[in-house]
Amino acid sequence: MVASAAAMDASKYVRYTPEQVEALERLYYECPKPSSLRRQQLVRECPALANVDPKQIKVWFQNRRCREKQRKESSRLQALNRKLTAMNKLLMEENDRLQKQVSQLVFDNGCYRHHHGGGGGAPQVAAGMRRAHHATDTSCESVVTSGHHQHNVVQPPPPPRDASPAGLMSIAEETLTEFLSKATGTAVEWVQMPGMKPGPDSIGIIAISHGCAGVAARACGLVGMEPAKVAEILKDRPLWLRDCRSMDVVNLYAPTTLAPARDFWLLRYTSILDDGSLVVCERSLSSKQGGPSMPLVQPFIRGEMLPSGFLIRPSDGGGSVIHIVDHMDVEPWSVPEVVRPLYESSAMVAQKISMAALRYLRQVAHEDTHSVITGWGRQPAALRALSQKLTRGFNEALNGLADDGWSVIESDGIDDVCISVNSSKVIGCNATFSSGLPIVNTGVLCAKASMLLQDVSSPSLLQFLREHRSQWADSNLDAFFASAMKPNFCNLPMSRLGGFSGQVILPLAHTFEPEEFLEVIKLGNASNYQDTLVHRDLFLLQMYNGVEESSAGTCSELIFAPIDASFSDDSPLLPSGFRIIPIDSPLDTSSPNCTLDLASTLEAATPRSRISGVNGGGGGGCAAAATSSKAVMTIAFQFAFDGHLQDSVAAMARQYMRSIISSVQRIAVALSSSRLVPPGACAAAAQLAPATPEAVTLPRWICQSYRFHFGAELIKSVDANSSSESILKAVWHHPSAILCCSLKAMPVFTFANQSGLDMLETTLVALQDMTLEKVFDDQGRKNLCTELPNIMEQGMACMEGAVCVSSVGRAASYEKAVAWKVVDGDGGAHCICFMFINWTFL
Repeated sequence: MVASAAAMDASKYVRYTPEQVEALERLYYECPKPSSLRRQQLVRECPALANVDPKQIKVWFQNRRCREKQRKESSRLQALNRKLTAMNKLLMEENDRLQKQVSQLVFDNGCYRHHHGGGGGAPQVAAGMRRAHHATDTSCESVVTSGHHQHNVVQPPPPPRDASPAGLMSIAEETLTEFLSKATGTAVEWVQMPGMKPGPDSIGIIAISHGCAGVAARACGLVGMEPAKVAEILKDRPLWLRDCRSMDVVNLYAPTTLAPARDFWLLRYTSILDDGSLVVCERSLSSKQGGPSMPLVQPFIRGEMLPSGFLIRPSDGGGSVIHIVDHMDVEPWSVPEVVRPLYESSAMVAQKISMAALRYLRQVAHEDTHSVITGWGRQPAALRALSQKLTRGFNEALNGLADDGWSVIESDGIDDVCISVNSSKVIGCNATFSSGLPIVNTGVLCAKASMLLQDVSSPSLLQFLREHRSQWADSNLDAFFASAMKPNFCNLPMSRLGGFSGQVILPLAHTFEPEEFLEVIKLGNASNYQDTLVHRDLFLLQMYNGVEESSAGTCSELIFAPIDASFSDDSPLLPSGFRIIPIDSPLDTSSPNCTLDLASTLEAATPRSRISGVNGGGGGGCAAAATSSKAVMTIAFQFAFDGHLQDSVAAMARQYMRSIISSVQRIAVALSSSRLVPPGACAAAAQLAPATPEAVTLPRWICQSYRFHFGAELIKSVDANSSSESILKAVWHHPSAILCCSLKAMPVFTFANQSGLDMLETTLVALQDMTLEKVFDDQGRKNLCTELPNIMEQGMACMEGAVCVSSVGRAASYEKAVAWKVVDGDGGAHCICFMFINWTFL
């Protein structure tokens, strides 16, 4: 017994030599969870481990994984603690500012009541109001009153306010004072922007003005960058504000065809405060302030920037605390009444400018501190440049400014579509005529129009346009006008133009929030990369944002441009697309359609009816949009053409644009009518439908696609003649974890069998809130990004074992994973199915 106990102690407490630790660590970084065969191979290859029990090596790997998990969790909690501490400090400062505002309002109210309550105290009231004016406006009052005693203090004459250095410095110092009073003081009455509650996961504290001249927004947030770098980025306004055309005189593109662009003649002042904070403040220069002014430039409308800017100070936990104030008067009188609310909305300023600045900073900071993996071998900065290139090209075509070479051609008598031509843009093409002469498109034509939408969800409409391109686009015209991007395209047989079978969406990138998605759309019949080289496919680079139901009330965009299969960073782009801007849309909007899904069939005896994007309590419910909403949709399409074909292309573009408008109106009417379905109809459908079509067909598609791609049966007992119910039960009880995810830029899970739910520790209802990338660890995400193109192109892929994370943060390892593309009954890609083999919790 004594010998046995001693042997047990010896096996329990093992002290490894440095050589042994080095060998084990080396294997750990290659494979955190090696199989028994791999551990035995390590013992054979490393003489230093020859005397170590293989079971003890297994225990060492278990402990090593546990320590790694604890280290990551400790780092995450420390970072979260620093962020919460800084956010708490920011909220306390905001609370102090609000307390001062409340005290000021109480004081003003008392003075007002005293003044109207009797005449005996009039001198004291006047004196008190003068003191209040001095405190809030931080201006230099020449009279300071206390009680009945007045002390006149003679101030030196004010400095000059002209174009001289002394005059500009005087204006700058005054701008600094007024900006600080808005950023941290009570010069403007700020109210929290609806739907933007501060918290550890929020973008920051967002407020909009109430009752002040013009429109104003203020944003306070934390960014993991040094103040100097933050200031450098924010000063370069076109870098993060895509509506900004230039910086010499700040030009802002118009968001629609219904209004002209704006320009601002600004003075910028950069200063460092006594506490080390960095301030960059701006204001418009005009004769109104006594400073120099600049003549108006057509066709711009001169806007006025009231004291605005950025206050940047270092945070105790690292990074920077930023206060952003945007206060301007954009002359709403100059736009039609239908879009005037856009120019009178402080919330629009917050969304388009203030929050855009914070989002860009957070995105850059995230890329600097994390290993960001993107598709197609692109760096995040390159992908941001492509996305920016799309938006700027769309804005440039939409505004059609003469400075950029655009001119308007005559209408055909109906003013619904505007046609502009830019002959200064030369889009080269490597194609040649049969005579051998090169083809060069000598101009670009843009067809654009705006329309008013009513009672339709902007995110849902844009999502439909994205996912169902065949409902509004002409594939023949897509192929014809993409010829400028394809080398030797004109040498191909004309029979290859058009006739595309469908579209495949290849996710490319998304922002950190995420607010914006970038993807490549493949239209055509090619099944591999070699086919793309002979141009059987048309590729589109596409960017979209504002398509989530949670983003209702914000601008939504779908912008795309044809690209060559080589997809180089410097390829010319001719962006086209759609932009939808809500005018008076409510913040709480429901999805336009009510559907029954596969998850509900397996979760309960009767299917659960739900609204996409809205989860009700206790299994969900149906709701109808009871409020009306309005939005302006702007459509702009660009076409490259040869000079002598201008009239023909213009006529075709008008016809094509009118066809698109008609299709969009038809889709909008259909979506709008579906919003009127009463809640009772959804409940009745849930009671009557025994099973959804998806619940019947998806398991069969999974098995059929697996058989097609791998040449084997997923379930031995199931064949083509098996009933749908038996296939569903077999998939549901399969020992491996089977999960299906959507074909989106941010894939979300749509189905999982019982083993998959156990691995993720979730339910079918909550499964739909989980995204694919959050399930994998770093190694798993790397494997996924490597194999995703193979899945989309070849239809299947095998991935090495790694670790995934459940919904409650528990790690689970799997021996290997296989993925395949699930094809529906029409031959189109329906989803991607993953199967995790021999998984176990760590």
